[in-house]
Amino acid sequence: MPTPSLPRRAAAWSALTLAGTVFLGGPAVAAPPGANGDVKIHVVGTVSAAHLNQPKVCRFYLDAVNFDPNQQITWTIAPQPASAVGTSLSGALTLPTGTATTANLMLPSGQYKLTWTVVGVTGAGKHKVFKVDCPSAPGGRPNGGPPAGAGGLARTEAFTPVIGAAAVGLAAVGTAVWFRLRRRSHGAA
Repeated sequence: MPTPSLPRRAAAWSALTLAGTVFLGGPAVAAPPGANGDVKIHVVGTVSAAHLNQPKVCRFYLDAVNFDPNQQITWTIAPQPASAVGTSLSGALTLPTGTATTANLMLPSGQYKLTWTVVGVTGAGKHKVFKVDCPSAPGGRPNGGPPAGAGGLARTEAFTPVIGAAAVGLAAVGTAVWFRLRRRSHGAA
């Protein structure tokens, strides 16, 4: 079977593109320069490369992605529903490569609205609503490792089965040496 000539392929491709444009309601319109980025909300410990949006957090940070290089955004986090009383946060991020992250943030439990704007770009800005929900231990005591004040291990990774086995082995060797030294000091050889 002979292959279609290049002009026939181009005509067929043009017809498909036109049909898709008409069927889908018109051609896609590109976002104006600077309006193409997004700000993600990450739980502390989530790698920013995951680009997840986590709408329920305790300690968190903001991850600005897909912006044009050398832009700057300003952001504000306000309690929802909006009230005169409540904790708000705000800041700015410079995006030399089109991406940046904030330091770790923490707010009292509740619902919040993140709003960000790109410096130099007109418009109302973009926003996301998220919830801060930090579990507390029964009786109001902190829950977790030493950073929370409750003692214990700081991380579960700090105590692995290999380290546990090594600790048991050292304890056994130490006990054997102690008994042997004790026997010698009492005259037994």
